[in-house]
Amino acid sequence: MAENYNTDFMEEEAPETQSEKDLVAFVVDHCDRWRDWRDTNYETKWDEYERIYYGVWSAEDRTRDSERSKIISPATRQAVDNRVAETMEGFAGSGKLFEISDDGLDQDSTDVEIMQALLLEDTHNNAYINNVSSIVKLAEIYGTGVGEVLVKTELERVPTTQEMPEQGMAEVGVTEREKVSVKIKPINPRNLLIDPNADSVDDSMGIGVEEYISYHQILRGIASGVYKNVDIDTQYDNDDLESSELESTTYQDDKVKIIRYYGLVPRELLEGSGEVEQRAEELFPDDEEKSSLADMVEAIVVIANDGQLLKAERSPYMMEDRPIIIYRPEVRPGRFYGVGTVEKGYNMQKAIDAQLRSHMDSLALTTAPMMGIDATRPPRGMKFEIRPGKNILTNGNPAEILQPFKFGSTDASNYDTAKGFEAMLLQATGTLDSSELVKSAAGGGQNNGMGMSLAMSAIVKKNRVAMASFQDDFIIPMVKKVAYRYMQFDPERYPMKDFKFTTMSSIGAIAREHEQQQLIGLLQTLGPSSPIVPVILKSIVSTSGLLNREQLVAQLDQMSQPNPQAQEMQMQAQQAQMQYLAAQTAELQARAQESMADAQEAQANAQKIMIEASLMEDKVKTDMIRNLSANIKDEDTEEFTKRAKIADLLIKEKDIESKERIVDKQMQEKRMTQ
Repeated sequence: MAENYNTDFMEEEAPETQSEKDLVAFVVDHCDRWRDWRDTNYETKWDEYERIYYGVWSAEDRTRDSERSKIISPATRQAVDNRVAETMEGFAGSGKLFEISDDGLDQDSTDVEIMQALLLEDTHNNAYINNVSSIVKLAEIYGTGVGEVLVKTELERVPTTQEMPEQGMAEVGVTEREKVSVKIKPINPRNLLIDPNADSVDDSMGIGVEEYISYHQILRGIASGVYKNVDIDTQYDNDDLESSELESTTYQDDKVKIIRYYGLVPRELLEGSGEVEQRAEELFPDDEEKSSLADMVEAIVVIANDGQLLKAERSPYMMEDRPIIIYRPEVRPGRFYGVGTVEKGYNMQKAIDAQLRSHMDSLALTTAPMMGIDATRPPRGMKFEIRPGKNILTNGNPAEILQPFKFGSTDASNYDTAKGFEAMLLQATGTLDSSELVKSAAGGGQNNGMGMSLAMSAIVKKNRVAMASFQDDFIIPMVKKVAYRYMQFDPERYPMKDFKFTTMSSIGAIAREHEQQQLIGLLQTLGPSSPIVPVILKSIVSTSGLLNREQLVAQLDQMSQPNPQAQEMQMQAQQAQMQYLAAQTAELQARAQESMADAQEAQANAQKIMIEASLMEDKVKTDMIRNLSANIKDEDTEEFTKRAKIADLLIKEKDIESKERIVDKQMQEKRMTQ
């Protein structure tokens, strides 16, 4: 209890002002109303969702009054676990949680690489993967997962060795140093309070986290100056704020109820000045409450036991962002709380449980032996029971006194019906039953491969959509907030620059295996000499879960790089081939030129023959005229006429012969040119 702790180190308690009292009343009043709205709408549902996931039976979950069996099917738990595993495989399966990109105008990428390496180191050291996995599981059960970004200054102890030159020895010891640590704390939705009018953290008036914490943490915060020095005692009202409703008893000692409020508060209550900006007074001159709400600032308020102010300050974060991150597997438009896997499969889970319990109740009536007994004829004081080898005494014929009977028979179709409901549950939740997948793959059939391919493609598409939502709603905001906290509170290690954050999340294990099978099938259709084979091999190895994945990728990169000697020999072969082709081209060109010269010579000869033939014709005509006029007397006209006719016939004959020679020459020239 509180009196067991030594509080002598604490200074005199600080008096509480009226502004602080009003601030506490303002925050507590809003939180009480938000809590009432949340509990009215969600508390009963969340209790049942939790019992379904953990397999805890309650009388409230009976599907009929005569139900005796308490069995709960693990179908919903399997669906939730599959969803969580797929999401975390896509988030952390590659080992690289996120990637930082620099401004396109910045040519030096060294600062980005250093920043990314430091963030990856700190996220792995602070158990981010385990905490994010818890947040995702809460989201799948309750519909909303919540994470709180906490900044702490921790004392780190590092083993060191210090040289001692004067003694020629080395001293081994431990060095203590302060280190800024930014962690992600999973918050159960039962511990979250938010303005019901908002559908996101940034749009709400404020958001609060209420929980019980250990009393010594409060005292340590007061001693370090983080909290205000107040007289605080332990207090435990009820178990509504506990992370689970399944425990029969709850430890109640040394606990203090805390409300951490992140949001808007009236400026006058936070600063305690009692003054409101002039603009607000002008807008609402007759309404002090409206004028106060019109002038609000972002603040952090910590209240203990619903009445004691431990801390109140304006938001110390440089971006003035709220350190709350949420993840909803499916968003309800206009509502803050989302839909998880348990809610999606709720109806089918109830149907499966009802069918299985009916089957179990039927077995209880048909398998346990029951006897009808004449109550007047067994021996007096006999305790009747049935077991192998037992002798039963009767006063008369046992066949008349004892009669076994049973109520009907157990219907074997009950179990098959439950399996059908389970398949519907998997459809409703968008998950995959691994056992059914193996059966389908081994079942054979002509269209089995096509059906499996269609089923897997649908799962891959749903997986990609879920991962895209997970990246945008949770991973990127988380990385930004964490990086901004480190930049602000550890500037020596993290430079203050405007980085661009992108996630490395891809797809889950089942979708990745499906894609790898497709790539392997593509490899079988390609030859070993195909240029894209190394690219496909690198893609298969890089998306696998092998421990030496990076070494294999590096080896593939090295194999894809050209060998200098082989490259030089290849260049020499290419040059020799080019020279050979050039020589063949030159030879063909020489032959073409020679053929062209022969054609030109033949054409010149043909023209010469034609000219000679033309001249010959003129000469023949001239000689003919001379011969016609020679040795002819003036009075002998008939002789001249005869010679003229004979000459004309000779001329025609010569003309025909000349034309035949010209035609033959032209035909010969044409054949040469072809």
